[in-house]
Amino acid sequence: MRPRGDAGTTLFRLQVKDLSCVIVLEQDSFYRKDTSGRLGGSAGCRRTQEEDVALLELNLSNEEIAAIDAVVDELAQRYDTVESAEFQREAKVFSDELPRRVRLVFNDYRGSEAHGALLVTGLPVDDSLIGATPAHWANKPVPSPSIRVDIAFYLLSCLLGEPIGWATQQDGYIMHDVFPIKGHEKEQIGSGSEELLVWHTEDAYHPLRTDYLGLVCLRNPDDVSTTMADIADVRIDSDTAKVLSEKRFRILPDHSHRAGDHAVVESDPKIAELRARSHARVEQALAEPEPVAVLFGDPDAPYLCIDPHFMKDVQGPVEQQALDVVGAAIDEAMREVVLRPGAVVFIDNYRMVHGRKPFKARHDGTDRWLRRLNVARDLRKSRDARPNALSRVIY
Repeated sequence: MRPRGDAGTTLFRLQVKDLSCVIVLEQDSFYRKDTSGRLGGSAGCRRTQEEDVALLELNLSNEEIAAIDAVVDELAQRYDTVESAEFQREAKVFSDELPRRVRLVFNDYRGSEAHGALLVTGLPVDDSLIGATPAHWANKPVPSPSIRVDIAFYLLSCLLGEPIGWATQQDGYIMHDVFPIKGHEKEQIGSGSEELLVWHTEDAYHPLRTDYLGLVCLRNPDDVSTTMADIADVRIDSDTAKVLSEKRFRILPDHSHRAGDHAVVESDPKIAELRARSHARVEQALAEPEPVAVLFGDPDAPYLCIDPHFMKDVQGPVEQQALDVVGAAIDEAMREVVLRPGAVVFIDNYRMVHGRKPFKARHDGTDRWLRRLNVARDLRKSRDARPNALSRVIY
């Protein structure tokens, strides 16, 4: 559907850095039209003038917030963590009880692929209840101090697919924490702070990488920006696009998946075997990464898989030149979003890269704190990498 300027339509500005756009609110739907002049592109990477810009925003009404709270109330009485297997089995059913307009927007975002990201605002976050920003993600407290936000975030994620975890990442937790950890200041992972987190596809090295990356903000007092860019806004020449579409690029696992970051000791022999296999796959990917294409899918509207920091020094000269060209073009298309408490963003991991601006962490309990979910559209693709059909952890 196209935005219209009929009587009664309300226009308002979106608070996004370096993104000139207008949101059109009409009755129960949100539409967006670009006023930045960025539309268009070149071979294989373009957006037509009729199409919407990358970011779709859904502002929850008071009635919708109350309805979501009612669903959360019921679940919060029975569960004190979203890591419960019973909660995860029920969550998909309870997500069907979220307000209809919310489900319609998520369904359109998932099905149309007209937007690279979906921003939801309005979830209540009580700063006094969630406590201090933790020093580390290990040994998560139960009950979770952010359980109400966790549940709402999880239910919204279920509208896009199934939340998943990695055995090699944050000890197999489904919902991850994103906050600065002392000693990680210079690291290219979510727990870093002082270095620019270079834009990337989430878990780009892995064939089972997530379809959507979800982030909910619990605390962001310094207005630290999340960066993102949509491949549809990237302009490159056809020769470069052709090279990038060939399986000739190598991507290494990032540090969050490497064995030194894991302390779990398994008593279950099957799980122990799967975990060992998972770590072995990471080591294999470090030693001999399998060549992949950076651009894939429809040549006229391609998907993207790239992680420049973990592609350095493992490419041939032609491949590196193509990466340099597309990297510069992605830099040109980059935009920033400041997530504030109660804001949730879902990023299409097949279309968008994301990163984070650097900041100075205080490590005093007041630092930026996000929660993160990886969401898979199709669980069956990972069935041989999970211990059973009900498990959501990939080994």
